[in-house]
Amino acid sequence: MLELKNISFQRDHKKILDQINLTFDENAFYVITGANGSGKSTLAKIIMGLIKPDSGQILFNGQDITDKNASERANLGIGFAFQQPVCFKGITVLDLLKIAEKNKVDKKEICDLLSAVGLCAKEYIHREVNNSLSGGELKRIEIATVFARHPKLAIFDEPEAGIDLWSFQNLTEVFQKMKENDRITLVISHQERILNLADQIIVMEKGKVKQMGKKEEILSSLLQPVCCKKGGDSCESCR
Repeated sequence: MLELKNISFQRDHKKILDQINLTFDENAFYVITGANGSGKSTLAKIIMGLIKPDSGQILFNGQDITDKNASERANLGIGFAFQQPVCFKGITVLDLLKIAEKNKVDKKEICDLLSAVGLCAKEYIHREVNNSLSGGELKRIEIATVFARHPKLAIFDEPEAGIDLWSFQNLTEVFQKMKENDRITLVISHQERILNLADQIIVMEKGKVKQMGKKEEILSSLLQPVCCKKGGDSCESCR
């Protein structure tokens, strides 16, 4: 279980997060959504320990991790995939996955990890993790590194950013598989396909939690046309 208690953060005297209180249960898939600038990515980075909150407390499986850094949180079982995956010149996919698994993984397991994210191990295992790979390939390799760590909590910051439609379809299939695993999965996204995978959707607005609930309760209002939300005449799509 992950608990956020009264998390607040500001930058350059601007409030980014304001008294966030959330609880994430095990074996559940959460999607945090909201407009640009609502605080989604900042919240994800605070959970991972990449940013320190100005106030509040973070509990992970009952342990206070508020003052722990990202490496310490990773050792406790928290994994993070960046919005823009990092390239590693001179490091192969095999090297990267071994590093993620602390050299405890063999070649067969690495092949299984790559297959799980829709990549042919024979074609990718010895390739360098550099800019010769497409955005979609880098995303899937990064997700494989998260899998390799066997995290209790896996966080993905806008995994759909900068990838083509075909790769995005593959990513949604990967996330569908993740729902079968015994972990908390937390995805920052505004894509309908990913929102449809959620057990719970959290809507953020101006640094606050505006709504939280089951997909069936939240999704219909999110997808409602703006004209109808404002109470005006219905548009063609609503008639």
